[in-house]
Amino acid sequence: MNFEFSEEQDLLREQARSFLRDRCDSKAVRTILEGDAPFDEALWKGIVDLGWTATTIPEAYGGIGLGHLELCVIAEELGRVLAPTPFSSSVYLATEALLAFGSEAQKQAYLPKLAAGEIIGTVAVAEGTKAPTQRNLATQAAGGALSGTKLPVPDGDVADFAIVLAKDSDSASSFYLVDLTGAGVSRSAVSTLDPTRSHAEIVFDGAPADLLGTPGAGFEQMEKLFDRAAVLFAWEQVGGAEAALYMARDYAMGRFAFGRPIASFQAIKHKLADMYIAHTLARSNCYYGAWALSTDAPELSVAAATARVSATEAFHECSKENIQTHGGMGFTWEFDCHLYYRRSKLLSLNLGALPRWKDRLVTQLEHSNS
Repeated sequence: MNFEFSEEQDLLREQARSFLRDRCDSKAVRTILEGDAPFDEALWKGIVDLGWTATTIPEAYGGIGLGHLELCVIAEELGRVLAPTPFSSSVYLATEALLAFGSEAQKQAYLPKLAAGEIIGTVAVAEGTKAPTQRNLATQAAGGALSGTKLPVPDGDVADFAIVLAKDSDSASSFYLVDLTGAGVSRSAVSTLDPTRSHAEIVFDGAPADLLGTPGAGFEQMEKLFDRAAVLFAWEQVGGAEAALYMARDYAMGRFAFGRPIASFQAIKHKLADMYIAHTLARSNCYYGAWALSTDAPELSVAAATARVSATEAFHECSKENIQTHGGMGFTWEFDCHLYYRRSKLLSLNLGALPRWKDRLVTQLEHSNS
């Protein structure tokens, strides 16, 4: 089985890398980090103009009808440059949810606008630090109206609509589409370790809500959506891990101590070797995840959890050891090392913490072997 990308997909990678190299350097990332803007609007417009927001949306809904392999390629390149845009929330989450669970009317209403970048979407599941369960879920839906608080919501301060997990009764929950610009919605930005990916607290007070998907299947749909998004986020993490690895390598080869490059010292060699191994393992698992996602394989849950766990660990390893390789200067604001560490910590939590995905991997493996 060949997990390599095709020639056309590699050409897409070259185009994406060239575009992002020109439009999204560390200075652009720092502008968002140190400023008040929630994301880079010029970069977002460029991404929309290239059609990346329309990648997996069928032509019937205004998209370009490519597959998830192409989206994986784009995700890796966005991760490599730490792109400060709402791409992941709008494309990996909101678009995927609509494609998977939306009615024909909902697809016609939202997908063409998502493809054209006219609107931004997100998914609101979390209600604080605890993982949502049927028992502790507090957001309620009744009579076509939704009430409750979601925190944190990725890009919730800039999104036009959200797909919200809400409780219908003591025993059932569902997904709901909510217009974040409409009545009954108030939101405020919240601070995180990585301000280049904005988050918000959203309070719903009788906000009009439209059921998305099967009634009472909210948690089942959430798991399916998170499996799909996990593969895409894993590719983004692998891109960031590789960039941190190369940054550490280049610095070690150019920094001299006692008359020779520090890359020649055993301690640094071991750091770089460990980073390389973690990144290579994660990339291998991401290939598996990309195949499972693009073919909708029965192994998707296992592949997604495997990719998620290894990519999270690889990005953490590479971003952490990149700082250590740079020594005391690596901890300073002026060096870019902390940008990758910030993003690695943020992405490690956006679909649930690492222990959740390790538990899911074990559960799925037990299920597949039973």
